[in-house]
Order: sequence, then C-alpha cells, then structure tokens
Amino acid sequence: MAGGRPRTFDSEAALDRALEVFWRQGYEGTAISDLTKAMGINNAPSLYNAFGNKEQLFSKVLDRYADGPARYIREAFDQPTARGAVEALLHGAADATTDPDHPRGCITVQGALACSPGAQTAREELTARRAAGEAGLRARLERAVDTKELPADADPAGLARYFTTIYQGIAVQAAGGATREQLHQIVDTAMTAWPSRA
Repeated sequence: MAGGRPRTFDSEAALDRALEVFWRQGYEGTAISDLTKAMGINNAPSLYNAFGNKEQLFSKVLDRYADGPARYIREAFDQPTARGAVEALLHGAADATTDPDHPRGCITVQGALACSPGAQTAREELTARRAAGEAGLRARLERAVDTKELPADADPAGLARYFTTIYQGIAVQAAGGATREQLHQIVDTAMTAWPSRA
C-alpha cells in the first residue's frame, strides 16, 4: 500500500495530533511536514486525500477543538442564568487554557493573530468564529434583559464585547504563563462589572 494510508489509520486520533501541532505552532508556523509526521501519515498527498488541504484540515481541527478541549463553551451556555453562563465561560477558559494536558492558551485566539497574506483564509475563519462567539453571548445577554435578569438599561452588546475581551485576554495571559489561580482571580474581578438590579 505504498503512499496510501495504513488500514489501521485512526482519523480521530490523527485530528487530535494535528490539533496539538496547530495549537502549539499556530496556523502559519505549522508546515505540512509537521502535520504528516505528527499524524502518522506517510506524505502530503496522503494527508490531502484524507483531510483536504491545510486550510480544510485547520477547519476540521477547529471543529475538533470546539467539541473537545473547548466544549466548556457550549456547556456554559446551558447554565440557567446569563450570569452563570458568563461565569462558567470565563472560569472554564481559565481552566482550559492552563490545562497541563494541552498547549497553553486558546487556538482560536492565538492560531493566526500574526500571519502573512497567504494565511488570510485561516485568519478570517478564526475571526468569524470569535465573532460568532461574541454574537452568541450578546444574544444570551439580550434574553437576560427580556427576562429581567439584567436591568432594562443594561447594554448587552457592550457587555458581550467586554466579557469577550476578558475571555480572549485570559487565553493570552495563560499562553504567557499566568497561573490558573491568577486567571480565576481575574474572572472574579471582571464579574464585578455585572450590572446590578436596582
């Protein structure tokens, strides 16, 4: 089976290994040879046959990230209150971005912050995913105004932008070496901005 994938090839495990490489090295810092080696694939054509080009593989990896290490995001939105959702999101980020079993930080925050025009598609995908996260949070906060959990004069868009900035900052701080305890303290401080009802 020269040049092909071995019969025992595990695509899920290979995606996990690709995730680790992209997470550690960023989109542009990751070469196809890094991916084939980490994923246990013989050569670039075999990688393309199995997962598509680098951009397509990166998109699959981001989906894998959302369903795996970042599943706390989806779980946070299942909280019964908006405040509980925001707290779960931010405390979840503090835990996930400092998990010793994974690279520090967040692939969607750091994956393509600085890159050449050739990596523009990856940057645009990450930007779109971050924007969708902020939009989802804004919608959750708008519902909290409707249900009177938040005061009528609260600014859901501004709050969503603020808490998204804290969320992204947690990832940057984690990548820079901040401890889990320091990040949880940042979350506690950030939550003091939660609007109180009269």
